[in-house]
Amino acid sequence: MRNSIRILQVALVAALVLTICTSCSEKRNGDPAEPKQEAIPAGVLMDQSIRFRYAIYYLPSPPADPLVALQELLSKEKRPPALVNELPDKPGKPVIYGRSVTEVQTKYAPPDMRSLQYFGRGLTRDQAEELQKSRQVFIMECAHDKEHTWEGLRMANQIAEAMARETGGLVWDEMTHEVFTPVAWNNMRIQTWTQDIPDVSDQTTIHAYRSDEYVRAITLGMAKFGLPDVVAEDFSWSLNRTIGHLINLFCQSMAEGAVIERPGEYDLDIRRIQNSEVREAQITSLKTNATAVALLSLKKGKWEQGDPENRLIELGFERYPGRDVHAKQAEMLSSLFGFEDDVTRVTHSEELLAASRRAKARLPALREEFVEGLDPGEFIQVKTPFKTPDGGQEWMWVEITTWEGEKIKGVLKNEPFNIPSLHGGQIVNVKQQDVFDYIRRYPDGRQEGNETGAIIQKMQQASGGQ
Repeated sequence: MRNSIRILQVALVAALVLTICTSCSEKRNGDPAEPKQEAIPAGVLMDQSIRFRYAIYYLPSPPADPLVALQELLSKEKRPPALVNELPDKPGKPVIYGRSVTEVQTKYAPPDMRSLQYFGRGLTRDQAEELQKSRQVFIMECAHDKEHTWEGLRMANQIAEAMARETGGLVWDEMTHEVFTPVAWNNMRIQTWTQDIPDVSDQTTIHAYRSDEYVRAITLGMAKFGLPDVVAEDFSWSLNRTIGHLINLFCQSMAEGAVIERPGEYDLDIRRIQNSEVREAQITSLKTNATAVALLSLKKGKWEQGDPENRLIELGFERYPGRDVHAKQAEMLSSLFGFEDDVTRVTHSEELLAASRRAKARLPALREEFVEGLDPGEFIQVKTPFKTPDGGQEWMWVEITTWEGEKIKGVLKNEPFNIPSLHGGQIVNVKQQDVFDYIRRYPDGRQEGNETGAIIQKMQQASGGQ
């Protein structure tokens, strides 16, 4: 019997740092009965006034008064920010308001050990443990107007590193909820800033976590540019990196002065990104069928506990065809980045069927582990048949979202070749008994399963790729 066997859809893009957040996993999705979200109005997105906060935590106390150290540091700069006793309502040129807090555990507690596993940058375990005992923190409140966005942020980054080095502390970025050693801060926030407007993904972070059956991702740190943070909702774990790239590209466009010309709509064109390093890293990774353009819908995001205290923009995909939000997501990502999705016709040999039987034998244990709860960032996909109009079968991959007994619901990961009623990204229901193979992808990138895929590849090579 010959069958149409599919490989996974692929959208290749450049490297991405995205934090899979376990502490956020209990957040809820919005109520589906809530009123329709308001569209982002036309106009500019950057605030006139920009405020953000850095701090230096000590292990446990500084050798001298940090405020004096800051005064001495600023006195050596050619055009330093002004040191003020309080932040003005309407700042102009960059200013800093510095103050020490000694009742650290009650008034400005450091992140705990669990948080530091995900948001500690460059810290040793000893440093993380000492941070829990900190007795003093020096807070630096920074402010300036939009005309000094990049000058002000660059100076604040440099001052934070110098303060940490000279007074023996760790840098806390309150906007992104990260703690850095001075070396890590320099590597990630200063050395990477090579153009007038930096790669904003180096100055921010994205938290991704499961929200009910699907995943929610949100940026932290966009307030440092006077811009909204960005949210994407209801996507599957296998898309978390690709959605992360989309978010970062939109954030980069905003930082470079994007203007919303039509309420609730923005045409994101990778080729118009000004930062050449960001632009070229993405352009060179596009597939040949990529458009490099995303037709985004922009809505006011719904704030959830743990989100930044900032305006939120939610990215939507309503401008693309599809039966549901997942199909629209798949259409947009395939169009923007391009994709590979080939069909291969093979005969079910005994070797292939034996591999499938081994995969089927693993399914009951996989189901138990899925029901108990996979780790954040982990997902399972199954290869299963779908009937074609001519009576044949097309085997495609489905990413599981629920698994109850023999019933599996998930997101179709391939674009059907011979089934007009189905579409990549669509929610489908399949039976466990029909599963041919599986793939289990762990958060660290390890992969289990898909033994049949290796056999099919070997069969293709033996037949000369026919």
